[in-house]
Amino acid sequence: MLIIFVPPDIFYLFYRGGKALIKRSQGICEKMNKPIGIIVLLLISVTVSGQQDPKFTQNMFLVPLFNPGAMGQEDKICASAAFRNQWMGIPSAPVTTTFTAHAPFTLFNRKHGAGINLMNDNIALNNDLFLSLSYSYKIDVGTGVLGAGINLGLVNYSFDPSGLNGADVIDITGDDAIPQNAASLFGFDMGLGAYYSTNNLYVGLSTTHLNQTSFDFPEEVAETRLTRHYYAVGGYTLQLPNPIFELIPSFMIQTDGKDNHIYLNTNVRYNKRFWGGVSYSIGGAASVLAGIELMNGIRVGYSYDIELSPLFKYSSGSHEISIRYCFDLSLDRNPEKYESIRFL
Repeated sequence: MLIIFVPPDIFYLFYRGGKALIKRSQGICEKMNKPIGIIVLLLISVTVSGQQDPKFTQNMFLVPLFNPGAMGQEDKICASAAFRNQWMGIPSAPVTTTFTAHAPFTLFNRKHGAGINLMNDNIALNNDLFLSLSYSYKIDVGTGVLGAGINLGLVNYSFDPSGLNGADVIDITGDDAIPQNAASLFGFDMGLGAYYSTNNLYVGLSTTHLNQTSFDFPEEVAETRLTRHYYAVGGYTLQLPNPIFELIPSFMIQTDGKDNHIYLNTNVRYNKRFWGGVSYSIGGAASVLAGIELMNGIRVGYSYDIELSPLFKYSSGSHEISIRYCFDLSLDRNPEKYESIRFL
């Protein structure tokens, strides 16, 4: 038996396909016809780990996606979308698209927030769809607002093993550990979160896939499940001596209890309309970010990641685009600028 120890980044690519996709990595090495490919797979790591939730470099703009406590945190109706194409140049690498919309409201003289999240995550043989509704309860604490929230939704787990068959990859016929037929399964999903923000500060804690839904393939021995993930975020807006410039450091910790991603970000904002900065994912990638607020109030951001892992030799980097638009609840009021760094 040949045992292959897959480095975390490569395992993340093949994680949901299980045993079949690890076998596929052997095939890829053979196609490379280079000793370095085998060395990368066999010697880089002695552990197998990988998170299921996607990575986002512009995570400071996407907090409501993974923390329901942030829903409706501002006195605005906000909608945002993001597209990430990860590890360009590597076949079947992750492609993720998200959409989030949320708004505050008042009921029984209490502050609340509500919103919707939609995410499509296409990685290797999986094309998964996440849809959830979120609610948060707001209370004033000091100079800021604390939101405690929950999201409830459905996951469509879609798996198609046909891409594994053929002379250029492997033949999975008769392997009981690998589903032989395409399947589209549904499951219930939920998460919790708490989020506190002021004009210059935000911090948050949350968890996704709290119930760890399992997906059993019909007439197969294979099964998979969503793993619970935990998030911690924070950031601060620092006014520089020249009032037209602001320094905005932030961080995010993303973990499933076994594999950890730590993001350290710093942006400089000019005149509240232009921003640029750098981000570092410990052990993962170094990134550059840039963005602009257009005249109609739409904010557009872009980031480019340079891999620091061994994937650097096989990938031309990762691209990510975000678009955000927020408007006042009161239509007769003039547009206002945001102060929360979640909406740079």
